Amino acid sequence: MTRLNLVLLLAVLASAFYVVNLQYESRRLFTELDRAKAEARRLETEHQRLQVEKRAQATPLRVEKIARTQLQMRTATPAITQYVTDPAAESAAESAQAGQGARP
Repeated sequence: MTRLNLVLLLAVLASAFYVVNLQYESRRLFTELDRAKAEARRLETEHQRLQVEKRAQATPLRVEKIARTQLQMRTATPAITQYVTDPAAESAAESAQAGQGARP
């Protein structure tokens, strides 16, 4: 009988340690999950802030201002526009017109 009591006592103690360990692990995992959710919320907020900042940086007025100041660019007007022609394309067009004119 004493031997049975000892075995049962050991089983109860082992079970109790196992339950305590499970509760500890459960609390640890819950805390870790809570931290991960908080980090996800922080990252989402940061992402939204960066998206707003990106849209603000890409406004046409800001792009034009940077193009004028940093790149020394100016608006294209007909007075400063230079048209470049391809001599090979011109000769091909002339020969095509000559070929059409020779046909009856």
